[in-house]
Amino acid sequence: MKILTAEQMGETDRRTAAEFGVSMQELMDNAGTSVARFALRRYPEARRIVVLCGKGNNGGDGFVAAHRLHAAGRKVQVIVLAAGKDDLRGDAANAFSALDAPVIFATESIVLPEADLYIDAILGTGFKPPMRGLACNLRAQLTQLAKPVLAVDLPSGWDADSHGATAGDAFPADAVVTFTAPKPAHIFGQMNRDGAFGAVAVAPIGSPAESLPKADLTWTGSSKALTETPRPLNSNKGRFGHVLVLGGSRGKSGAAAMASLAALRSGAGLVTAAVPDSVLDSVARIAPELMCLPLQEIDGHVALANFETRTQWLEKISVLAIGPGLGTQPETTEFVRRAVLKTALPVVIDADALNAFAEKPELLRAQAGRVMVLTPHPGEMARLLGITVKEVEADRIGLARYYATDRNLTLVLKGWRTLVAHPDGEISVNTTGHPAMSKGGSGDILTGMVAAMLAQHPDHVKDAVNTAVYLHGLAGMMAARNQDEHTVLATDTLAHLSDAFRYRIADEDGLTWVGGLR
Repeated sequence: MKILTAEQMGETDRRTAAEFGVSMQELMDNAGTSVARFALRRYPEARRIVVLCGKGNNGGDGFVAAHRLHAAGRKVQVIVLAAGKDDLRGDAANAFSALDAPVIFATESIVLPEADLYIDAILGTGFKPPMRGLACNLRAQLTQLAKPVLAVDLPSGWDADSHGATAGDAFPADAVVTFTAPKPAHIFGQMNRDGAFGAVAVAPIGSPAESLPKADLTWTGSSKALTETPRPLNSNKGRFGHVLVLGGSRGKSGAAAMASLAALRSGAGLVTAAVPDSVLDSVARIAPELMCLPLQEIDGHVALANFETRTQWLEKISVLAIGPGLGTQPETTEFVRRAVLKTALPVVIDADALNAFAEKPELLRAQAGRVMVLTPHPGEMARLLGITVKEVEADRIGLARYYATDRNLTLVLKGWRTLVAHPDGEISVNTTGHPAMSKGGSGDILTGMVAAMLAQHPDHVKDAVNTAVYLHGLAGMMAARNQDEHTVLATDTLAHLSDAFRYRIADEDGLTWVGGLR
């Protein structure tokens, strides 16, 4: 799914009407109907509904929603921020003419009537801050009320093109329904009072896919379809790849164990953990299905000699995942560099394997045809680039795109809205995840999942990585929903991975949930 700017969304609407024969009035009717249907399903107990409408197309969507809700038997009150119906123009005026619910026009302060649900259809994608006048007064009232607010397209006060996490003067929202495609604000903004669980749903309203322009930003959740086709009945373990997790050291055996377990749980046919001999027993206990390869060691870390004596195992491997818990012993660092650079296997590089290249970052460059995936957090990214974490966070998209295209690799830059930067310049943005996942081991779980997806889908690298990142965050959200956020462990994410695989991003009405959980 593409992420479109306000300008691109306007272009899509114009092309839909001009080239595909779907009128703006029809788009508005479909949008308002989607909002009403969402409200009836999400808030079935809401009998009294107040719909706040502006004078533009966002208000027109609100008029249609009010009409549909009134027809469904709800007690609807419409408040229009205008002097009268003569202030309305075009499609919004046409939508208003069909309205049969009570209407109040207001240009000055008004006390909101009591309601079970408020629908905010005042300002939409075309809005540019700041918000003024009566809208500010209504925002203050809604903020104080302990009643749900459903935003049409965007909570009033949000700039659709904003990449910021917050918009201080915006309307409160408990759910958002937008249309055709999400805008940057839907993806990067924290626009719901319910935090990570607040609903942001995208409704299809009639714009064909061909009407959408090329976009540099996409949504990771779209790739989840990769996992939704049942496996062939004549499947066997050999069809789903063999992941080798190379990691672990004395005191850090858990990292390799968790990455290995994640690869098993994510569907890889076979998983082998290659770890120092002294920690092999503890890693093996994570699952009886896990195969283990003991490695020679030096001071509890992987020794360089293994590169000559153990690399024959690589001939049977589909994907190499390297880094979790390895440590930074000098011989281990050199072993990592050789293992990555002197093999042609698809490789997922994380944690201490990334640190192994911090002093020689120029070596991290994928040759043509080589699949290389890096999964740094901002600190590791800063070391690779030779800059500060603050500088990384100030230009996450630009730096991720530059690094991925320059090095011909896939970069998973972790953090708030994890980015997956692909070699062709596309950036996929992830909207799943929860603060509960801020625990040691979360990155190791992700490494194993990415490796397993690549092993199963070697011809669909982009979708495989996107899917792993999306499912990882989704399973974490499910764990947080079932526990207090303080108590969630990295392995609890795996306990909910089956639920994440079974989850469908589209609901019964065809709305795609880019935020929250259905």
